[in-house]
Amino acid sequence: MSDGTAIAGEDGALRCPWALSTPDYVTYHDEEWGRPVHGDDALFERLSLEAFQSGLSWITILRRRATFRTAFADFKIASVAVFTDEDRERLLADPGIIRNRAKVDATLANARVLADWPSGDLDTLIWSHAPDPTTRPTPKTLADVPAVTDESTALSKALKKRGLRFVGPTTAYALMQACGLVNDHLETCASRLT
Repeated sequence: MSDGTAIAGEDGALRCPWALSTPDYVTYHDEEWGRPVHGDDALFERLSLEAFQSGLSWITILRRRATFRTAFADFKIASVAVFTDEDRERLLADPGIIRNRAKVDATLANARVLADWPSGDLDTLIWSHAPDPTTRPTPKTLADVPAVTDESTALSKALKKRGLRFVGPTTAYALMQACGLVNDHLETCASRLT
């Protein structure tokens, strides 16, 4: 049982405790989570997947990510923006993704909104909400990691104001963590130190 601090994995490296439950999590934690992500399509993918994760375990999404990418044309905004009603029905019938009507509809609607934005605007908007890392305390335990912050609430409001859906403050903060806007690797986690 962990006290919420970093734990040594099979290789002896200290990691955030959540990362040790499956090999999929170890790889995601070590190679992706908390690393800076830029580019409108890449951020659209992360935003969409975080929305699909809402109410579910991240491992459910992570293990289906390849299928999500296939189903949603690699999350290319321009491609998803022109999906038809037939595409929507195809998505709702696809057992390889999460077939939640509200989440599918939000993803399609978000792509249509984003297709009208100038290139780079999503990247700029999201990264403009990254907090100053020198003012954030380094989390020592999982209890020190928030689910929502003032910055994620502001990002959520900014995205909603521009017409995006399924982007609440908790989803916005998960996006900020996953895309490296914040570094929530624990103080002694090997990924924080690299």
